[in-house]
Amino acid sequence: MATASASGPVKEHPAAATAVLSVVGYTLVVGTFAGVVPESVFPDLSLAQVNALSDAIAVVNTAATLCLIAGWRWIRRDEVKKHAAAMSTAFGLILLFLVIYLTKIGGGGTKEFVGPQLPYFAYLAMLAIHILLSIVSVPVVLYAIVLGLTHTPNELRDTAHARVGRIAAGSWILSLTLGVLAYLLLNHVYSWEFVAVAAGVT
Repeated sequence: MATASASGPVKEHPAAATAVLSVVGYTLVVGTFAGVVPESVFPDLSLAQVNALSDAIAVVNTAATLCLIAGWRWIRRDEVKKHAAAMSTAFGLILLFLVIYLTKIGGGGTKEFVGPQLPYFAYLAMLAIHILLSIVSVPVVLYAIVLGLTHTPNELRDTAHARVGRIAAGSWILSLTLGVLAYLLLNHVYSWEFVAVAAGVT
């Protein structure tokens, strides 16, 4: 992804940079769920707005998944520039997802599945795998991105970028796909009940 071979602290210490970025990401998400992040940071959302943000998240995640698949295919064809563009776009979409998701949770609330037991268990399984992969893949994804942004294509051949990137892309694609399927079950196949944040939603 990088076009120059200039050195710098991030390039020289990609693992440390990855650790810092991972901690920042985890802190934002956990802080929002735990109520540590002040409520004033988030807008007060209506239920209609929460639903609209849920739809937006599904669209963003679907687009990110398509970019990841395209990027994976392009690197297998040795089309490095297309691969870099696709992976950078996917990462940008994930950052957009994070903003929308935290806004929805912090300013609105969550939905709980209402439906038959068997689909409910399937929904829970997909959601659990989606969340688990989302959590554990953060450092892997960030490490691949940091390497990609700070090294030229030739330099990347001497790093773990290809190996880490395969793991990152695979787990990312599976996580996003399961997240979208869970969204469809919750919002369009079965029903749900809304659980608002403490501030309340109208």
